[in-house]
Amino acid sequence: MDNNINTKKILVTGGSGMLGKALNTVLPSAVYLSSKDGDLRDWRATEKIFTKHKPEIVIHLAGRVGGIKANMDNLGLFYHDNIKINTNVLEACRKYEVEKTLSMLSTCVYPDEASYPLTEEQIHQGAPHHSNYAYAYAKRMIDVQSRAYRDQYGCNFITAIPNNIFGMHDNFDLEDSHVIPAMVRKIYEAKTFGKPVVLWGDGTPLREFTYSIDMSKIILFLLHKYDSPEPINIGNTREYSIKEVSDMVVSIFQYDGEIEWDISGPPGQYRKPSSSKKLLEMGWSEGNYTDLYSSLEGVCDWFDKNYYCARGVKQ
Repeated sequence: MDNNINTKKILVTGGSGMLGKALNTVLPSAVYLSSKDGDLRDWRATEKIFTKHKPEIVIHLAGRVGGIKANMDNLGLFYHDNIKINTNVLEACRKYEVEKTLSMLSTCVYPDEASYPLTEEQIHQGAPHHSNYAYAYAKRMIDVQSRAYRDQYGCNFITAIPNNIFGMHDNFDLEDSHVIPAMVRKIYEAKTFGKPVVLWGDGTPLREFTYSIDMSKIILFLLHKYDSPEPINIGNTREYSIKEVSDMVVSIFQYDGEIEWDISGPPGQYRKPSSSKKLLEMGWSEGNYTDLYSSLEGVCDWFDKNYYCARGVKQ
Protein backbone atom coordinates (compact mmCIF):
# COMPACT_ATOMS: atom_id res chain seq x y z
CA MET A 1 0.00 0.00 0.00
CA ASP A 2 1.30 3.44 -0.98
CA ASN A 3 2.48 5.23 2.16
CA ASN A 4 0.71 8.38 1.01
CA ILE A 5 -2.90 7.37 1.57
CA ASN A 6 -4.05 10.80 0.46
CA THR A 7 -3.02 10.04 -3.14
CA LYS A 8 -5.60 7.24 -3.31
CA LYS A 9 -9.27 7.48 -4.21
CA ILE A 10 -10.87 6.50 -0.91
CA LEU A 11 -14.54 5.77 -0.40
CA VAL A 12 -16.04 5.60 3.10
CA THR A 13 -19.44 3.94 3.50
CA GLY A 14 -21.43 5.16 6.48
CA GLY A 15 -19.58 8.43 6.16
CA SER A 16 -22.27 10.51 7.85
CA GLY A 17 -22.18 8.49 11.06
CA MET A 18 -20.15 9.12 14.19
CA LEU A 19 -17.04 7.23 13.06
CA GLY A 20 -17.28 8.62 9.55
CA LYS A 21 -17.35 12.16 10.95
CA ALA A 22 -14.31 11.40 13.10
CA LEU A 23 -12.44 9.85 10.18
CA ASN A 24 -13.15 12.97 8.13
CA THR A 25 -11.04 14.99 10.59
CA VAL A 26 -7.94 12.89 9.86
CA LEU A 27 -8.69 11.88 6.25
CA PRO A 28 -10.48 14.84 4.64
CA SER A 29 -9.62 13.82 1.07
CA ALA A 30 -11.90 10.76 1.09
CA VAL A 31 -15.45 10.59 -0.28
CA TYR A 32 -17.91 10.09 2.59
CA LEU A 33 -21.16 8.38 1.62
CA SER A 34 -24.47 8.83 3.38
CA SER A 35 -27.81 7.15 2.80
CA LYS A 36 -28.70 10.07 0.51
CA ASP A 37 -26.05 8.87 -1.95
CA GLY A 38 -27.76 5.53 -2.47
CA ASP A 39 -29.19 2.54 -0.65
CA LEU A 40 -26.41 -0.01 -0.12
CA ARG A 41 -29.04 -2.70 0.44
CA ASP A 42 -29.80 -2.39 -3.27
CA TRP A 43 -27.25 -3.88 -5.66
CA ARG A 44 -27.97 -1.48 -8.52
CA ALA A 45 -27.61 1.52 -6.25
CA THR A 46 -24.33 0.12 -4.91
CA GLU A 47 -22.98 -0.44 -8.41
CA LYS A 48 -23.91 3.10 -9.38
CA ILE A 49 -21.89 4.46 -6.45
CA PHE A 50 -18.80 2.42 -7.36
CA THR A 51 -19.09 3.29 -11.05
CA LYS A 52 -19.23 6.98 -10.16
CA HIS A 53 -16.38 7.14 -7.64
CA LYS A 54 -14.05 4.34 -8.86
CA PRO A 55 -12.45 3.90 -5.42
CA GLU A 56 -8.99 2.40 -4.89
CA ILE A 57 -9.56 1.97 -1.16
CA VAL A 58 -12.85 1.35 0.62
CA ILE A 59 -13.43 1.81 4.34
CA HIS A 60 -16.68 0.03 5.08
CA LEU A 61 -18.43 1.52 8.12
CA ALA A 62 -22.06 1.43 6.97
CA GLY A 63 -24.63 -0.69 8.74
CA ARG A 64 -27.85 -0.70 10.71
CA VAL A 65 -26.79 -0.35 14.32
CA GLY A 66 -28.36 0.28 17.71
CA GLY A 67 -28.12 -0.35 21.41
CA ILE A 68 -29.22 -3.46 23.25
CA LYS A 69 -32.94 -2.62 23.17
CA ALA A 70 -32.92 -1.84 19.46
CA ASN A 71 -31.10 -5.10 18.77
CA MET A 72 -33.57 -7.16 20.80
CA ASP A 73 -36.61 -5.47 19.23
CA ASN A 74 -35.38 -5.71 15.60
CA LEU A 75 -33.57 -9.03 15.23
CA GLY A 76 -34.81 -9.80 11.73
CA LEU A 77 -34.45 -6.25 10.46
CA PHE A 78 -30.89 -5.91 11.76
CA TYR A 79 -29.88 -9.22 10.18
CA HIS A 80 -31.54 -8.53 6.82
CA ASP A 81 -30.24 -5.01 6.35
CA ASN A 82 -26.68 -5.73 7.44
CA ILE A 83 -26.38 -8.88 5.34
CA LYS A 84 -27.59 -6.94 2.30
CA ILE A 85 -25.28 -3.98 2.90
CA ASN A 86 -22.17 -6.06 3.58
CA THR A 87 -22.75 -8.48 0.71
CA ASN A 88 -23.26 -5.69 -1.82
CA VAL A 89 -20.33 -3.56 -0.68
CA LEU A 90 -17.80 -6.40 -0.69
CA GLU A 91 -19.06 -7.75 -4.01
CA ALA A 92 -18.70 -4.26 -5.51
CA CYS A 93 -15.18 -4.02 -4.13
CA ARG A 94 -14.36 -7.31 -5.85
CA LYS A 95 -16.04 -6.46 -9.13
CA TYR A 96 -14.48 -3.01 -9.38
CA GLU A 97 -11.04 -4.27 -8.31
CA VAL A 98 -10.61 -2.12 -5.21
CA GLU A 99 -6.99 -2.36 -4.02
CA LYS A 100 -7.82 -2.69 -0.33
CA THR A 101 -11.01 -2.87 1.71
CA LEU A 102 -11.22 -2.45 5.47
CA SER A 103 -14.50 -3.54 7.07
CA MET A 104 -15.50 -2.95 10.67
CA LEU A 105 -16.91 -5.78 12.76
CA SER A 106 -17.92 -5.54 16.44
CA THR A 107 -17.02 -7.31 19.67
CA CYS A 108 -20.56 -8.70 19.63
CA VAL A 109 -19.27 -11.23 17.07
CA TYR A 110 -17.56 -13.09 19.90
CA PRO A 111 -19.25 -16.11 21.50
CA ASP A 112 -21.25 -15.57 24.66
CA GLU A 113 -19.16 -18.27 26.31
CA ALA A 114 -15.53 -17.52 25.51
CA SER A 115 -12.13 -17.32 27.15
CA TYR A 116 -11.07 -13.88 28.36
CA PRO A 117 -9.56 -11.75 27.10
CA LEU A 118 -11.30 -12.17 23.77
CA THR A 119 -8.80 -13.10 21.05
CA GLU A 120 -9.45 -13.06 17.34
CA GLU A 121 -9.35 -16.83 16.76
CA GLN A 122 -12.40 -17.33 19.02
CA ILE A 123 -14.91 -15.52 16.80
CA HIS A 124 -16.64 -18.57 15.34
CA GLN A 125 -16.23 -20.87 18.36
CA GLY A 126 -19.77 -20.60 19.70
CA ALA A 127 -23.01 -18.65 19.57
CA PRO A 128 -23.02 -14.90 20.32
CA HIS A 129 -25.03 -13.38 23.16
CA HIS A 130 -28.79 -13.87 22.71
CA SER A 131 -29.54 -10.15 23.01
CA ASN A 132 -27.95 -9.26 19.65
CA TYR A 133 -27.27 -12.59 17.95
CA ALA A 134 -28.81 -11.55 14.62
CA TYR A 135 -26.61 -8.47 14.26
CA ALA A 136 -23.60 -10.47 15.50
CA TYR A 137 -24.04 -13.23 12.92
CA ALA A 138 -24.42 -10.65 10.14
CA LYS A 139 -21.15 -9.07 11.26
CA ARG A 140 -19.44 -12.46 11.41
CA MET A 141 -20.36 -12.97 7.77
CA ILE A 142 -18.17 -10.01 6.81
CA ASP A 143 -15.22 -12.06 8.05
CA VAL A 144 -16.42 -15.12 6.11
CA GLN A 145 -17.04 -13.20 2.89
CA SER A 146 -13.75 -11.30 3.15
CA ARG A 147 -11.76 -14.52 3.56
CA ALA A 148 -13.67 -16.28 0.79
CA TYR A 149 -13.01 -13.44 -1.66
CA ARG A 150 -9.37 -13.31 -0.62
CA ASP A 151 -8.98 -17.05 -1.22
CA GLN A 152 -10.87 -17.19 -4.53
CA TYR A 153 -10.14 -13.80 -6.08
CA GLY A 154 -7.03 -12.54 -4.26
CA CYS A 155 -8.84 -9.53 -2.77
CA ASN A 156 -6.97 -7.61 -0.08
CA PHE A 157 -9.94 -7.50 2.31
CA ILE A 158 -9.15 -6.91 5.99
CA THR A 159 -11.48 -6.76 8.98
CA ALA A 160 -11.15 -4.95 12.31
CA ILE A 161 -13.01 -5.46 15.58
CA PRO A 162 -13.68 -2.30 17.58
CA ASN A 163 -15.30 -2.32 20.99
CA ASN A 164 -17.75 0.36 22.20
CA ILE A 165 -17.07 3.48 20.14
CA PHE A 166 -18.33 6.85 21.36
CA GLY A 167 -17.83 10.44 20.31
CA MET A 168 -19.32 13.55 18.78
CA HIS A 169 -22.09 13.06 16.19
CA ASP A 170 -23.26 9.89 17.96
CA ASN A 171 -26.87 8.72 17.97
CA PHE A 172 -28.57 10.13 21.08
CA ASP A 173 -31.99 8.57 20.54
CA LEU A 174 -33.16 7.10 23.83
CA GLU A 175 -34.71 4.04 22.22
CA ASP A 176 -31.83 2.76 20.10
CA SER A 177 -28.63 4.48 21.21
CA HIS A 178 -25.64 2.90 22.91
CA VAL A 179 -24.83 3.33 26.58
CA ILE A 180 -22.67 6.49 26.57
CA PRO A 181 -24.83 8.69 24.29
CA ALA A 182 -27.97 7.61 26.17
CA MET A 183 -26.29 8.43 29.47
CA VAL A 184 -25.00 11.80 28.23
CA ARG A 185 -28.45 12.81 27.01
CA LYS A 186 -30.30 11.70 30.15
CA ILE A 187 -27.94 13.45 32.54
CA TYR A 188 -27.80 16.58 30.38
CA GLU A 189 -31.60 16.78 30.25
CA ALA A 190 -31.81 16.20 34.00
CA LYS A 191 -29.39 19.06 34.61
CA THR A 192 -30.96 21.38 32.02
CA PHE A 193 -34.67 20.56 32.16
CA GLY A 194 -35.09 18.80 35.48
CA LYS A 195 -35.98 15.44 33.95
CA PRO A 196 -35.41 12.26 36.02
CA VAL A 197 -32.43 10.05 35.22
CA VAL A 198 -33.20 6.36 34.84
CA LEU A 199 -30.34 4.11 33.70
CA TRP A 200 -30.72 0.44 32.83
CA GLY A 201 -29.23 -2.29 34.99
CA ASP A 202 -27.40 -1.86 38.27
CA GLY A 203 -24.27 -0.14 36.96
CA THR A 204 -21.93 -3.07 37.62
CA PRO A 205 -21.31 -4.46 34.07
CA LEU A 206 -17.86 -3.68 32.74
CA ARG A 207 -17.19 -2.34 29.26
CA GLU A 208 -14.30 -1.10 27.12
CA PHE A 209 -14.75 2.24 25.39
CA THR A 210 -12.81 3.80 22.53
CA TYR A 211 -13.04 7.44 21.47
CA SER A 212 -14.08 7.84 17.83
CA ILE A 213 -11.10 10.09 17.02
CA ASP A 214 -8.73 7.40 18.32
CA MET A 215 -10.54 4.78 16.26
CA SER A 216 -10.20 6.84 13.10
CA LYS A 217 -6.43 7.06 13.63
CA ILE A 218 -6.25 3.29 14.07
CA ILE A 219 -8.06 2.84 10.75
CA LEU A 220 -5.33 4.83 9.01
CA PHE A 221 -2.72 2.80 10.89
CA LEU A 222 -4.26 -0.43 9.57
CA LEU A 223 -4.40 0.82 6.00
CA HIS A 224 -0.64 1.27 6.18
CA LYS A 225 0.31 -1.72 8.30
CA TYR A 226 -2.19 -4.59 8.12
CA ASP A 227 -2.86 -6.98 5.23
CA SER A 228 -3.66 -10.27 6.95
CA PRO A 229 -6.86 -12.29 6.46
CA GLU A 230 -7.57 -12.66 10.19
CA PRO A 231 -9.66 -10.03 11.98
CA ILE A 232 -7.82 -7.79 14.41
CA ASN A 233 -9.03 -6.24 17.70
CA ILE A 234 -8.45 -2.50 17.69
CA GLY A 235 -10.18 -1.08 20.77
CA ASN A 236 -8.94 0.41 24.02
CA THR A 237 -8.96 -2.53 26.44
CA ARG A 238 -9.27 -0.54 29.69
CA GLU A 239 -12.49 -1.65 31.45
CA TYR A 240 -14.89 0.68 33.26
CA SER A 241 -18.12 -0.13 35.04
CA ILE A 242 -21.24 1.55 33.73
CA LYS A 243 -21.53 3.33 37.08
CA GLU A 244 -17.99 4.68 36.78
CA VAL A 245 -18.87 6.15 33.40
CA SER A 246 -22.09 7.67 34.75
CA ASP A 247 -20.12 9.23 37.62
CA MET A 248 -17.81 10.87 35.09
CA VAL A 249 -20.71 12.31 33.08
CA VAL A 250 -22.36 13.51 36.31
CA SER A 251 -19.12 15.25 37.26
CA ILE A 252 -18.68 16.88 33.84
CA PHE A 253 -22.24 18.25 33.79
CA GLN A 254 -22.06 19.09 37.52
CA TYR A 255 -25.35 17.31 38.08
CA ASP A 256 -26.28 16.96 41.75
CA GLY A 257 -29.58 15.09 41.43
CA GLU A 258 -30.50 11.45 41.87
CA ILE A 259 -29.93 8.58 39.45
CA GLU A 260 -32.33 5.64 39.45
CA TRP A 261 -30.99 2.28 38.33
CA ASP A 262 -33.71 0.22 36.67
CA ILE A 263 -32.75 -3.41 37.22
CA SER A 264 -35.68 -4.56 35.08
CA GLY A 265 -33.91 -3.18 32.00
CA PRO A 266 -31.62 -5.40 29.89
CA PRO A 267 -28.10 -5.33 31.40
CA GLY A 268 -26.36 -7.30 28.64
CA GLN A 269 -23.23 -9.35 29.28
CA TYR A 270 -21.41 -8.62 32.54
CA ARG A 271 -18.06 -8.12 30.79
CA LYS A 272 -16.37 -8.96 27.52
CA PRO A 273 -12.74 -7.82 27.73
CA SER A 274 -10.73 -8.06 24.52
CA SER A 275 -7.04 -8.45 23.73
CA SER A 276 -5.29 -5.84 21.58
CA LYS A 277 -2.01 -7.78 21.60
CA LYS A 278 -1.81 -8.05 17.80
CA LEU A 279 -2.36 -4.32 17.35
CA LEU A 280 0.22 -3.39 19.97
CA GLU A 281 2.79 -5.78 18.47
CA MET A 282 2.36 -3.95 15.15
CA GLY A 283 3.47 -0.70 16.77
CA TRP A 284 0.30 0.93 18.07
CA SER A 285 0.77 2.22 21.62
CA GLU A 286 -1.68 2.20 24.51
CA GLY A 287 -0.54 5.77 25.09
CA ASN A 288 -2.21 6.74 21.79
CA TYR A 289 -5.67 6.27 23.32
CA THR A 290 -7.28 9.39 24.74
CA ASP A 291 -8.13 9.33 28.45
CA LEU A 292 -11.81 8.44 28.94
CA TYR A 293 -12.64 11.42 31.14
CA SER A 294 -11.06 13.86 28.68
CA SER A 295 -12.91 12.22 25.80
CA LEU A 296 -16.20 12.45 27.67
CA GLU A 297 -15.56 16.12 28.37
CA GLY A 298 -15.30 16.71 24.63
CA VAL A 299 -18.46 14.75 23.89
CA CYS A 300 -20.47 16.46 26.64
CA ASP A 301 -19.32 19.89 25.50
CA TRP A 302 -20.26 19.05 21.89
CA PHE A 303 -23.67 17.76 22.99
CA ASP A 304 -24.33 20.88 25.05
CA LYS A 305 -23.57 23.10 22.05
CA ASN A 306 -25.44 20.93 19.53
CA TYR A 307 -28.34 19.61 21.61
CA TYR A 308 -31.18 20.72 19.36
CA CYS A 309 -29.58 19.37 16.17
CA ALA A 310 -27.97 16.21 17.59
CA ARG A 311 -28.97 12.93 15.94
CA GLY A 312 -31.73 11.28 17.91
CA VAL A 313 -32.74 14.55 19.63
CA LYS A 314 -33.73 16.65 16.62
CA GLN A 315 -37.41 16.14 15.87
